[in-house]
Amino acid sequence: MRVLLVSTYELGHQPLHVARPAAALLEAGHEVRCADIAIEPLDPEAVDWADRVAFSVPMHTAMRLALGVADTVRARRPDVALCFYGLYATMSRDLTVKSALDAVIAGEYEPGLLAWAEGQDPGPVIQLARVPARLPARQLLPPIERYVRLAIAGEQRLVGSVEASRGCSHRCRHCPVPVVYDGRVRVVDEASVVADVDRLVAAGVRHVSFGDPDFLNAPGHARRVVAAVHQRHPHLTFDCTVKVEHILRHRDVWPEFAAAGCVFVVSAFESVSNTILEHLDKGHTVADASHAVVLLRDHGIEIRPSWLPFTPWTTIDDLIDLIDFVIAHDLVANVDPVQFTVRLLLPEGSLLLDQPATAPHLGPYDPLRLGWTWSHPDDAIDQLQQKLAALVEARIDQAPALTFAEIDALIRSRAEPGRARPPHGGVASEGPAGPRARLTESWFCCSEPTGAQLAPLTPLG
Repeated sequence: MRVLLVSTYELGHQPLHVARPAAALLEAGHEVRCADIAIEPLDPEAVDWADRVAFSVPMHTAMRLALGVADTVRARRPDVALCFYGLYATMSRDLTVKSALDAVIAGEYEPGLLAWAEGQDPGPVIQLARVPARLPARQLLPPIERYVRLAIAGEQRLVGSVEASRGCSHRCRHCPVPVVYDGRVRVVDEASVVADVDRLVAAGVRHVSFGDPDFLNAPGHARRVVAAVHQRHPHLTFDCTVKVEHILRHRDVWPEFAAAGCVFVVSAFESVSNTILEHLDKGHTVADASHAVVLLRDHGIEIRPSWLPFTPWTTIDDLIDLIDFVIAHDLVANVDPVQFTVRLLLPEGSLLLDQPATAPHLGPYDPLRLGWTWSHPDDAIDQLQQKLAALVEARIDQAPALTFAEIDALIRSRAEPGRARPPHGGVASEGPAGPRARLTESWFCCSEPTGAQLAPLTPLG
């Protein structure tokens, strides 16, 4: 069978979630081509060549874009079989499964994708059986030089994305991962991770991003992987994503990780309102987030928080507190401006849907936006989110510090007369002087697609 695998967005990285299944399909004897529309438009000839077309949808932005690409493929090849696979595959099935040959597969998708490619029943839509580790077929992808870089110390380094585990042991109510994995974690064989890193380094990569939902879900495994990679490539740097709760619980790992080249940690701080953190079941407090910043800095590691500023429970004071927290902890350079615009997503199966605090705000399901609609009790908050989103997209090429200043001013201008607070004057933590290490991709998996991302979704010639 001739199978075309399509990626639409993977945070600026070479798409691992295309390279992984490509290896399994090649091993089974299929012909495989890969396309990444984040890099180049979809080739009509590749669509004509394929017997089956499968879309990688590991995140919200990717799925929003994939729906548009699928429409262009169907317009050209009405009878071709389509499959959506990955974390967001089960969203809006009425838009994806339009024939008996179409399929959706979430979770550990390789066995189902193989069965579908062979014309068999792909099985349940959520699959969590453990799958054999394979070296991703990166040779089918655009070269690594076309993807995100690490900006550090006045230079830009090639970046490779790998996974040491999938799923998550936690069930944060706003997160799409527990909707599929329900508290389960699937670790990737250590030798396979190291072998993949070996090939990336041979291709010129000097920094690795561990794309695990939480790198310390399996802390012993993570430590072994980091130690093995560092032993083989002592000059390689890395970043990873870790919950605040795990940063503090596993504080003994940070000296090891710092020595092994960890330059920053991404962590879902989400809010500086303890009430909102409780609604989300985040497992940490605002004080914990502050401690996490200091703890990592004690070891020379910066934190890059992700935020969820707009929820049904957000107040203008919450937004001002968020800005003040960023200033007080010297995090302006650590936060991409898009983070100040993120609005709560409520995908199908969201653990927030059955919460009493959510019910008063819910509207109908929007299949195109892949989630349940909700409205804030104060229209001004929703309007502020829209203004901030437009501002950030318009300033995407501007220096983040300048955009932050505009965000700060806009948020403070919405405070009630007589209640506007000046910028926070205290300093809770100070980071190193000069530019901070960051990836050059500034968008976010939970953000709505930009106009530039939507531009390639034109009818195929």
